[in-house]
Order: sequence, then C-alpha cells, then structure tokens
Amino acid sequence: MNDPHAHYRLLPPGEVSGPGGSSWRSRALGVAGLVCIFLAGCALIHHNGMPYAEIAPAQINLADDIHLARDGWPAARWWTRYHDEQLDALVDQALSNAPTMVIARTRVAQARSDVELVRAGSNLQVTALALLDREHVSANGFLGPFATNDPALGTTGPWYTAGVVGLGASLNVDLWGKQRAQVAASIGVNNARLAETSAVELEISTDVAQLYYGIQTTYQLIDLLNESHEVAAFAVQAHEGRVVRGLEARTQFEEARAQQLGLERQIVSAQEQIRQFRESLRALVGAGPDGLPAIEPVALPRSQAALPATLSYELLARRPDLQAMRWYVEASFDRIDAAKAAFYPSFDIKAFFGYNALHLADLFTHASQQINLIPGLYLPIFDGGRLNANLSGAREGSNLLIEQYNQAVLNAVRDVAQTGSRLQALDAETELQKQRIESVAFARDSVEAHYQRGLTSRLAALEARQPVIAEQVALLTLDGQMLSQEIALTKALGGGYRADPPVELKPR
Repeated sequence: MNDPHAHYRLLPPGEVSGPGGSSWRSRALGVAGLVCIFLAGCALIHHNGMPYAEIAPAQINLADDIHLARDGWPAARWWTRYHDEQLDALVDQALSNAPTMVIARTRVAQARSDVELVRAGSNLQVTALALLDREHVSANGFLGPFATNDPALGTTGPWYTAGVVGLGASLNVDLWGKQRAQVAASIGVNNARLAETSAVELEISTDVAQLYYGIQTTYQLIDLLNESHEVAAFAVQAHEGRVVRGLEARTQFEEARAQQLGLERQIVSAQEQIRQFRESLRALVGAGPDGLPAIEPVALPRSQAALPATLSYELLARRPDLQAMRWYVEASFDRIDAAKAAFYPSFDIKAFFGYNALHLADLFTHASQQINLIPGLYLPIFDGGRLNANLSGAREGSNLLIEQYNQAVLNAVRDVAQTGSRLQALDAETELQKQRIESVAFARDSVEAHYQRGLTSRLAALEARQPVIAEQVALLTLDGQMLSQEIALTKALGGGYRADPPVELKPR
C-alpha cells in the first residue's frame, strides 16, 4: 500500500523551502512550465465566424407623409380610455383566466427554474454518503491475498462487509467565465419570457377589444337593418293593396318583397355574426358555457388614435415582442462566450471526509478516518472538432436571431406605418361620408315635407329614408373599421408596455 507521507521529506541542512529558496524556485518554474504546456495544448478555435449587424436606427422610423392629428403613445391599461365598464371587465377576466396567459406564466416559471439550475452548477456541492458493501473477494483478482482467512495477517476472507460513511464536496472553479456566461444566457431567456408574457397580454387585450366592438358594431347594424326592414314591410303592404285593387302590376310588389327578404337575410346573418363573436370571445377569456356575461349595446366611442412624431429606438422599448427578441439575441452572445470558454482548461476541487473500513465493526474507529482532497485540471486537446462545431452552432444561431430581430423591427415599423396610413384614409373617408349623408338627408327631408303638406304619399316619404339608412350603414362600417384600426395601432405601438431604453447590442 502507498505511504500517505510519501509526498513529504526532510530537507537536508542548508536547503531552503521558502520563497527565496532554490527548491521553491525550481518547483515554481516546473509548475509554470506545465501551465504553458497545457495552454499551448488547448484545442484551437477555427470556426468563430463573424457576427451580423443590428438594424440601422434610420430604418426605425415612418415616412414623412404618415401622421395623425394627435401625438403620443398608448397608456397602460389603454382600453380604459373608452370608459366602458363591460370592456374593462372582459379584458380583466381574459388577463386572469385566458389559457394563453396561463401558458405564458408557466413558461416564465420554467425559465426561472432554468436560471436557478444553471446557477447552482457553479456553487459548492456537498453530498452525504453512506455505503454498505457485502462482497466475496476473488482469489485471482487485485485483492487476491484478502481472499484467504488468516487472522494473523488481518485477512478474514473471502467474505467482507465494507462500509463508507462521510461527506463529499465538489466545487467548479470558473476560471474563464463559462459558468457565468451560461447563467447570463439563462437570465436572458428568462427576461425574454417575461417580455413575451407582456406581448401575450397585449395580444389578448387587443383581441378582446376587437371582438367586443365587433359585437357593438353589429348591434348598431341590426338596428339600422330593422329600421330599413320596417320601411320595406310597409312598402310590401302598400304594393300588395294596390295589386289587390288592380291599381298596379304585381312586379312592384315582388320587387318590394325581394328587398324585404334581402333585409331579413342580412339581419339573420348579423345575428349569427354576433354569436360567432361571442364564442370567439368566450374561448379567448377562458369562460365556460355560462361564464361570459351578457353584452349590452352601447354607442361606439369616438376615435382617439394617436401616432408618435418619431419612433426610432423608442419603438424597441415599447414593443414587448421586440424586447423579447433583443433578450434572446443577448442570450445568444452569452452562449458564444460559454462556447469559447470551453476551449480552455477547467479546474475543480473534490473533497471527502468520513470513515472507510473493510470490516463494518471497524467503521467508526479513528483509524478508519479518510480524507481526500482532489484538485483536478481538465484540458481539451483533441476533441474531434466537437468544440469548434459547438462554437460554430452558437455563432450561426446568434446570427439567425439577429436577422430575425432585424426583420421583426422592420415588420413593427411596417405595422405602425400601414395602420397609421389606413387610419388617415379612414378619417378622410368618414368626413366625406358624413357630407354624403347630409346631401341624401336633404332629399329625404324634402320628400317628408311634401308628405306633411299632402303633396306626396306616405310610401314615398318612407321610401325616401332608405338611401339615408344605406349611407348610415356605410358610415357605421367606416366607424367600425376605424375603431378596429385604432386598436390595431395600439397593438403596433406596444400597448402600455414600457421597458428600459434598449442598450446597444454588442456581438462577441
């Protein structure tokens, strides 16, 4: 057996072991030489690659001809600006119970657990150990002498009951920052998941508002269709009476009847549309068959759309999906750092203190104490290209994320530009439609005045309302589209989300 004191010797007279002694210097030079050999023998980086560039700030802006009368960004809980208690309750219910929100929060919790798991890998690990081994020793193995039963020699073979009890510890020394980079990467993913949760909240709140005002717009459409249907029903009765008395051909009656049936079909279609909206809304908020409250008709709110004078980097801080992408890119840089650090030597320390005895009866005696202190240095020299492949994969994955991020920024600017431009056009169309209604209403009022003076029939006065109702339907359609585009613009601008100003991405 090895002598545990074999590493120590008495120094001859005159030999100095301190910092100034030749023995110490020779050992130091030997260690330095070994370190140089180890570093020179490290696997070499061949496939680092070049990082892609982040999108230029000039591309994060709108064309000069896109603007709205009002200026500003959406506020937190932006939907409350409509002062509609029904909408507020639906959005709150959706943000609390929607399955997609539960999924997003679960993803955040999972990412937080990943951070704790990676961070734990760089901390001191201590394990309690207890081992009982009932063993028959082979006479032809390394422990052959112990297979005999010779008490004089201390062997009681061939059966032994060995035991080990103690504490084991290990510590990875992060010399090159590999563990720190892995922790930073996992934190970046966690931050990305948090931003994605805000993006899901924005998606849900805007979808709820779109469906809610789709229902309200359809309510008003049904009112206008019912008003038109009353006129058509009176026309059918009037023409039917004339046909019965032989005053006119049946053609006008059938035309009036066809118009009435067409309006009835539109009413049925609109009622079905409301049911479709409600089912979509119920699925979105995660409500059961009876979990969605009744939605009472209310007037559509006035447009409050606002477009910022400039976007630039402010848009990056306002859009949660872009913030999530930036965090994923930042995490990819940390993965590259970790992949680079894997090329260098790693160092760890393992230790054990406890009792180890061949005979269980001797386990807890002083002589059975065992202490191990094992510093370890691990140096990658030949790895078949594994480390370079890992670094290349990390670099290409990072470049892919950078390009996806750049495209996401361009898409975000496009969304704002298209929605803002469409709102401008709808605003102009709405003003023109209001003027058109005024002109058509003048003709209606003129026929009504003639009817009041007995110069025309009631049927003519009622039928003069139909063009006005048709134009009011067209105006309602524009109002609904404008409200929908306003909500879409709120989404394109990030809703009420506001992160810290994004720092410059610095590829490594």
